Amino acid sequence: MSIYTCPCCGKKGFNPLTKGLAGKMNSKGKRCKYCGKRCVNGKGATIFNAIFSLFIFACFVVLFLISQNYDFLAKREFPLMLLLLLLEIIVPRLVNAFCFKMTESIRLDY
Repeated sequence: MSIYTCPCCGKKGFNPLTKGLAGKMNSKGKRCKYCGKRCVNGKGATIFNAIFSLFIFACFVVLFLISQNYDFLAKREFPLMLLLLLLEIIVPRLVNAFCFKMTESIRLDY
């Protein structure tokens, strides 16, 4: 069930899974099953990913610095950092799958 249209040919060639895995502007993207051109999520996805990555990095640093002062955080530091890492991988893909407009890939991979 494809519900997202390809920006190149205009046919509905992407479902939420393939759109979420298409990536941001500097990624290779996913091929449309009708025209074969690669498509990615637009500038909004790239900006969101950059801001979210900076936020997660700031959380890493803050958690590392304050966990030594609090015993309950020191015991849970590794699972919390693992959770932050998983959030860094999963949240941008979920947001890309449902929120941003698709564009044609600008990478020149042959």
